[in-house]
Amino acid sequence: MKHIYLIGFMGSGKSTVAKRLGEKLNMGYLDIDKAVEKSRNKKITSIFKDEGEKAFRSYETTSLKTNGNTPIISTGGGIVEKEENIKWMKDTGIIIYLQTSFKVIKKRLQKDISRPLWREDEENKDLYKRRTAIYERCADYIIDCDTSSLEEIIDEIIKIYRYKGKTEGEK
Repeated sequence: MKHIYLIGFMGSGKSTVAKRLGEKLNMGYLDIDKAVEKSRNKKITSIFKDEGEKAFRSYETTSLKTNGNTPIISTGGGIVEKEENIKWMKDTGIIIYLQTSFKVIKKRLQKDISRPLWREDEENKDLYKRRTAIYERCADYIIDCDTSSLEEIIDEIIKIYRYKGKTEGEK
């Protein structure tokens, strides 16, 4: 079986979806951000502050490539910033973009101080626009998360996984 990689902007629900999907399918899941925090023994905000974004992106790539057989992977919002990561995900799994509007994300993150790249409104919009183009380009599937409930999103991913998630030899 291939991995299911969940991509999308911060606040799009990747971690929540991965956890619920894992429960429903009785499969393991990995949150890349949490894996980085565990491996470095510090919060992402501290990594950004002490070591910078470049160091974080390097740790993120390492966590991505050492996920073992964990079938469901919740990525960080910036995982697509490195072409190397996109290629790895394409080669080892299915990339599902949890498409969420800026308006919904802004509402979800308005009081969240744990996100080092969530800044002033215009900077957020620019980052959102830039990354959205990358998400759309590299995604195998796009799920509209503004108009779907959590269970509808999970059901859609299960359909995709059952249809496309198996390797050619397993079909």
